[in-house]
Amino acid sequence: MTEGIVEFSDWEKLDLRVAQILEVEEIESADKLYKLTLDIGNEKRIVCAGIKEYYSKKELKGKKIILLANLAPRKLKGIESQGMILAAVNEDENEIVLISPESDIEVGSKVR
Repeated sequence: MTEGIVEFSDWEKLDLRVAQILEVEEIESADKLYKLTLDIGNEKRIVCAGIKEYYSKKELKGKKIILLANLAPRKLKGIESQGMILAAVNEDENEIVLISPESDIEVGSKVR
């Protein structure tokens, strides 16, 4: 069942970009969060992501993912998170899989 219908004009507001994870850092006193430095083509962004229990630093570094780039910044554990990475989550929320491009494409590419 579909939850809440959105108009096409709402979809057009989203700026989804291919980003590459450059650095993965621990955040002091954060059990679930990583601090990620992302390359989105024309700039670098810091994003905090609650994926620590699902991915190791090694698995994440260099991975291309999809970023919601125009989400309003939010402070998490004192760090300004500048976007949100996209992931699929099962109903129980005990499985998380990052959304990534099917094949190689340049960072900064738009998702439509």
